[in-house]
Amino acid sequence: MPIFLTESKVEQILTMPEAMRLVEDALRELGNARASNRPRQRVRVANGILNIMPAGLPTRGYIGFKYYSSFRPQPRFWFHLLDANTGELLAVMQADRLGQQRTGAASGVATKFLARADAATVGIIGAGWQAESQLQAVCLARSIRQIKCFSRDPQRREAFAQKMSAPLGVSVSAVDSAQAAVRDADIVITITSSREPVVQGEWLVPGAHLNAAGANRSEARELDDAVIQRSAFVCVDSIEQAQIEAGDLISPTARGILSWDRVSELGQVVAGKIGGRAHASDITLFKSMGIALEDVAVGAWVYEQARERKIGQTIAL
Repeated sequence: MPIFLTESKVEQILTMPEAMRLVEDALRELGNARASNRPRQRVRVANGILNIMPAGLPTRGYIGFKYYSSFRPQPRFWFHLLDANTGELLAVMQADRLGQQRTGAASGVATKFLARADAATVGIIGAGWQAESQLQAVCLARSIRQIKCFSRDPQRREAFAQKMSAPLGVSVSAVDSAQAAVRDADIVITITSSREPVVQGEWLVPGAHLNAAGANRSEARELDDAVIQRSAFVCVDSIEQAQIEAGDLISPTARGILSWDRVSELGQVVAGKIGGRAHASDITLFKSMGIALEDVAVGAWVYEQARERKIGQTIAL
């Protein structure tokens, strides 16, 4: 019989090191054409949106889908896992923490494969819940010594800096502008809901790596045109999904600043099919959409651990 896992049970099981390992493995399978991912589908009604994301990881024996409802006062996230051989329902779990961890993990994997080996400073724009996992993952991928964070709310960025310093073991300081956060940073992270660019290309130092993990709508951007123009290597987790959702790339492509044949998939880098950073001075960009395959990879491991550790509630169908 399938099992049901609440947010607290998922949080009890899932750690960032495991999430990064699982997402890296899944992206490698995607790069080797041994996994399948479908872009997010959005169903809009008067008061909100239903988002549905399916994927398959047959080498591990699973298929599944996440769906979430974007309605006020808050979204609700659910994940369903099925046996890829029989179609049997294996698990239903609340998936807010799952999504947070896999989103951070994807940026961690991109940092592992694309950032300079000596990258030690981070600038992050955004100080919400998703920003926490971004820093957790990047600090696992590189030996980070200093982090600067900016958000529009002074109290929020100060609280975020205080909250994150101790668990990361890194000095996190709040700064009073996006430029102050980005300037001189080896790794730049954007994790905002902004519709307008929050990073300008002229702020970036040679050799910087960017993880742009917010703005997954065609009309929203976190990066200006100069960021795209200065990036020697641009990759996404799914080109098919990026062509629908990645305003940071769609707008420059429509105006001839970028072409899709210059955009690679991170899975191909992880699988060794293509290179990433060619020179230490290159600026590299990972535009993260957040794909269903990452949910399936992480959700399947949570299910396996729950079964082994006898966590969760059996569902009688």
